Amino acid sequence: MLNVLLAGVGGQGTVLAAKVLASAAQSKQWQVRTAETIGMAQRGGSVLSHVRIGSEGEAVYAPLVTPGTADLLVAFEPGEAARALPYLNRSGIVVTARSTVQPVTAALSGQPYDGEGVIAGIRAALAAQAPEARLVVVDDKAVTQAVGTTRVLNMVLLAAALGTGRFPLSIGDLKDAVEQCVKPQFVALNLAAIDEMTQQAAPLE
Repeated sequence: MLNVLLAGVGGQGTVLAAKVLASAAQSKQWQVRTAETIGMAQRGGSVLSHVRIGSEGEAVYAPLVTPGTADLLVAFEPGEAARALPYLNRSGIVVTARSTVQPVTAALSGQPYDGEGVIAGIRAALAAQAPEARLVVVDDKAVTQAVGTTRVLNMVLLAAALGTGRFPLSIGDLKDAVEQCVKPQFVALNLAAIDEMTQQAAPLE
C-alpha cells in the first residue's frame, strides 16, 4: 500500500495532481482511492488531497490517509508541509516547494512568514522524530520561470517526487497520465514542466 498526501493552498492544483497520480497508478491496474478535504480553499485555505494506492495489487477500502501513515507528502509550499507533517510515517519522504504563499493574516500584518525558517524547522523535526525520513526541497521558481508559468507547479512537484526513485511509478507514467487528465491545450505546457524538472542540474536538496 502506498499512501500519498498532497498539501497546498486553494488554486495551486492539488486536486488535479491527485487525479494525475491516481491515473498513473490505475494504468498499472492497481486499485486507487482518492479524497479531498478542502474547507475554505477558495479563500486561500488549506487543501489536502489523499491518494491511496494498492501498489502491490492489494484492495484499497478507504480513501483517507491517517496520521502517521503517509509514505509521501507533497507540499505546495513550506507552511503546508509543516501543517501536514503529522501525517508522515517514520520513513516517509517530504517533497516541498521552496516558494511561500503568504496567508491573509501575514499579508494584512505586513509581516510575511519566513519560509526558510519553516523548512529548517521541518528538517529539525524530522531529525528528532523520524530520522529515517527524507526532506526534498524543490527550487520551484527555477523550473516554473523556465517554463513561463507557475500554473505547472503541481506537475513539477510530482516529477520531483517520482524522481526520488522511492516509488513504483516512472516519469513516463506521469507523462502518460498528464495526457489523459489535463485539458488538451495545456498538455504540452505540463509535459515541458516535467522535462524541465528532470533536467535541472540541482533541483533538489
